[in-house]
Amino acid sequence: MLPLFMHTPRAPDPLMLLFMAIALDAVLGDMPWLFRHIPHPVVVIGRIIGALDHRLNRPERGESARRLRGILLALGMVLAALAVGGIIAFLARTLPHFWLVEVFLASTLLAQRSLFEHVHDVADALKQSGLEGGRYAVSRIVGRDPASLDEHGVARAAIESLAENFADGVVAPVFWYVLLGLPGLLAYKTVNTLDSMVGYRNDKYRAFGMASARLDDLLNLIPARLAGLILALAAPFVPKGRPVGALVTMVTDARHHRSPNSGWPEAAAAGALGLALGGPRKYPGLTVDEKWIGAGRARAGIADIHRALHLFTIACVLDAGVVILVLWLQI
Repeated sequence: MLPLFMHTPRAPDPLMLLFMAIALDAVLGDMPWLFRHIPHPVVVIGRIIGALDHRLNRPERGESARRLRGILLALGMVLAALAVGGIIAFLARTLPHFWLVEVFLASTLLAQRSLFEHVHDVADALKQSGLEGGRYAVSRIVGRDPASLDEHGVARAAIESLAENFADGVVAPVFWYVLLGLPGLLAYKTVNTLDSMVGYRNDKYRAFGMASARLDDLLNLIPARLAGLILALAAPFVPKGRPVGALVTMVTDARHHRSPNSGWPEAAAAGALGLALGGPRKYPGLTVDEKWIGAGRARAGIADIHRALHLFTIACVLDAGVVILVLWLQI
């Protein structure tokens, strides 16, 4: 009898699988109806990180010991993600129709629709429930103190979150899948989750989360700049969009952000929409005096959130178009 893989139909090209995953995420989004019954892949990753954090990052250990354990955590989680992604990718190319599992898993690791919906909810809340409703809605997507925000601050926070998360929730996952397939995508999301859980500069995580934070910065280095470029390319299709302003603001103001990467998409969005983003902001127990990004209006409103969502939608279409272009070029 011939081996099983000799009888199985050939799986579609990996880039076609990625395009299908992008389309599936655009249609279904977070799928809460499903993940109420089974854990989301990122939730599974988070639970593993939380358990290892509790075990390895004990306060009685010295800083050097915690830094070493943090390095081992980051490396171990990345290797595990690469292995799991590699196994699934192998099965997708050997078992009949198992490639559908890869498409589904990849779609859950993208954030196009969910990000659009969360930011759209902020605009709806501001319109229907006023400032308090807007503050509550924006508190679900940003870490700053919502009580310190006026209506313009709520609108700016929503737009900033949309731009930053376009980079690490849409462009970066696609970028790493294009380079390394499903293993690359799963490894990226693992690092991103590590950074969001242990990559803080406080007493508890400064040493333990250093490796995770640095690795996240490294993996986002190219995608963040690509995200800014894609937003600039999307600007001509937005009412009063400013593509040249997006490019100029990226060059001049991206460094104003405390992150080496987040400033690029945020600056592109600010320039494209004619806004000033960033600036001084408050987090629980902390006030950060940051520079403004962009030379436009700081008094953003509901209409600007909708313009930003328009920009984001076109940028997502362009991002998917790049995948098709790369697929076409390799044929």
